[in-house]
Amino acid sequence: MNKFKVLLHQRLALLWTVFILILCTMKMPDSVGESGIFFTGFDKIVHLGFFFVLTILLFYGETKSQRRENFGILTIFKILMLTFALGGFIELIQYKFFTYRSAEWWDLGSDMIGVFMAIFAYVLLNKSNYEKES
Repeated sequence: MNKFKVLLHQRLALLWTVFILILCTMKMPDSVGESGIFFTGFDKIVHLGFFFVLTILLFYGETKSQRRENFGILTIFKILMLTFALGGFIELIQYKFFTYRSAEWWDLGSDMIGVFMAIFAYVLLNKSNYEKES
């Protein structure tokens, strides 16, 4: 399949990635921490959610581009490596370029927990749908 069609099928994941990059590099107002809405660990939940959604969108795009519902371990491994690289890249640019943001290993860990949750959900739901069809 040509590269343009693959990118076309992954357009939601690409848009979500841009959204993540914008929010993770944006300077937050000082009053955010004082608002009472946010709590300790809120940032980690946000990272988890961002990468959970991203992983689901990557699976969705892959489903559309390959026109099949089930994938091999190689596809899952590619998604794992891509999301890990993105999470690491975000932390690196927060550390080097956007010094008003903090780069933390825990953020990358939260990213990967979201990825693993999405993979688990996908595999579990895909397996149950496969068993219903048989």
